[in-house]
Amino acid sequence: MKDVRLLELGNKIRFERMKRDISQEKLAELANLSIRTISDIERGITDIRYTNLLQIASAFNISISELLAFKM
Repeated sequence: MKDVRLLELGNKIRFERMKRDISQEKLAELANLSIRTISDIERGITDIRYTNLLQIASAFNISISELLAFKM
C-alpha cells in the first residue's frame, strides 16, 4: 500500500516539474539522479532520501521547505 504522504510529495514534484516544462529526463540530469528514481518518487512508490530531496529542490532552484509545501 502506498503512503499518502509519498504520493503527495511525488505529486508536488511532478507539479513543479511540469510548471517548469521540463521532462523527467531533464530533471534527472539537473538533480544528478536516474530517470527511474524521479519516476518512482513522482509515483510515490519509493521513499525519498534527504539527499535526493536536496538535489531536486536545487534543480528547481527552490528551498526544501518550498518543495514540501503542498499547496498546488
